[in-house]
Order: sequence, then structure tokens, then C-alpha cells
Amino acid sequence: MTFVPRKAIPLKFADGNRTSDATSLQDVPIEDPSHQLPTPYSVQPSRISCVEGSGIVIRGNDIDTDRIIPARYLKAVTFDELGGQVFFDERFDEKGQAKAHPFNDARFRGARILLVNRNFGCGSSREHAPQALMRWGIHAVVGESFGEIFASNCMALGIPAVTATTADIGTLMAFVEQNPSEKIDVDVGTDTLRFAGKTVATQMPESTKNALVSGSWDSLQSLLDAGDQIEATAAQLPYLAFNTWTARRPDSK
Repeated sequence: MTFVPRKAIPLKFADGNRTSDATSLQDVPIEDPSHQLPTPYSVQPSRISCVEGSGIVIRGNDIDTDRIIPARYLKAVTFDELGGQVFFDERFDEKGQAKAHPFNDARFRGARILLVNRNFGCGSSREHAPQALMRWGIHAVVGESFGEIFASNCMALGIPAVTATTADIGTLMAFVEQNPSEKIDVDVGTDTLRFAGKTVATQMPESTKNALVSGSWDSLQSLLDAGDQIEATAAQLPYLAFNTWTARRPDSK
């Protein structure tokens, strides 16, 4: 038997290794193993030139961040468990029973590329939205257009958010719904997407593309890579040098 989360219920991951510490409501058991939550996400590599994997489709325009991750989950201390809560109110009813939804469909388990329509991720600026998608397993988002802050938050997590024409998105969505296990290749560097022997043009801001391909989107890694420069600069700052000198004086207190 597996479990699905209902609001603040403990989350049971498919690998059985982790659960949430949110326990204000009881578990709701269901018999269908297709509704097991995916295993915890893997960290993105620093340099992202392409993303390959199967796709999953969410249809509809103006899907805002509150639909992607309901506001009550923003109280989480960490982002770790958000993957099980993504699209929660659209995936489960008030009793915690799973509804028909692509993220509950076993055919799309393991999908890495999310296909959406116009103005996806509009609404509030919550970083939890792309965090939840990433921790479910999404590594790239392809759509007609995105909320500007949502797209920026995706870039900050190393998730390419690329756009294509309405016609190409429609063709791609139909293909994925009919062929859920087929691979899609999102080539960030060349602004193209390949599937079933076809190639379509994609777009994203040049600055975003450069950040992904170069790895500079990863601010922490950029700091680590610049460690020697940071230390050299710090050594030239009088107030840091003063603190270091006084800390080493034998008579300092």
C-alpha cells in the first residue's frame, strides 16, 4: 500500500527513504501504486547545454504559481518535500483521493521535460513553484510563454525555460500524450528541440542561455570557483586586515 499527501500529511516517497515532518493530518492510503511519489530529485550539473528525457503535458493558459504549489506549503522550512505537493489541489480531492492528472499518471513517471501553454508560472514570485517541479523530477520547461519571475527562478535553479510557437507546442503536446515514453532533446546552446526525427526552434533570453551553458547560473559554484580571488580581495580590505591582526595579537582580548 502507498500513501498520498493530504495537505500537511507526512509524505511517503517511493524509495521509502524519506518522510516529511509535517504531521498535522493523517495519512490517506490508496491502493494504486501509480500514485507513488517520485524519488528525490538529482542535482543539476553546473553547465547545462541540453536536457534529454521523456515529457509530461500540463494544458491551459495562465496557470499561476499558487496552482503549481499551494500557498499553505510555503511554510516549509526547506524545499525538500515540495515534489510531493506540486499541483496538489488539482491532483487530489478533499479526502486525499487521487484525481485524473498527468502528475498522477503512471505513463509519465520519470518525465523530465514539462510542456505547458501560455503565461505559465504567472502570479506570485514564490521560488517554491520551480523548486516543487524540480523536486518532482522536472529538468526543463517548454511553453508558449512564462511569467517573467518564474522563468528567472527556473534559471537560478538550472532549469531551462524555453519557448516555442503555439503551433509547435500543440504538435509536441499531442506527440507526448500519445507517446509518453519517447525522448525529447532540449538543446539550450542551439535553441532547438528535437523529437521523433523533427526539429523545432526554441527561444530564451541570450543572457539566460549564456548563464546556463557557462554554468554561471549556479551562484554558489561561482563563489567557490572564485575562492582565491575572494581571499586576495579580502586581504586588501583594511577592516578585514585589522580584525585579523587584532585577533592574532598575544595581548588582544
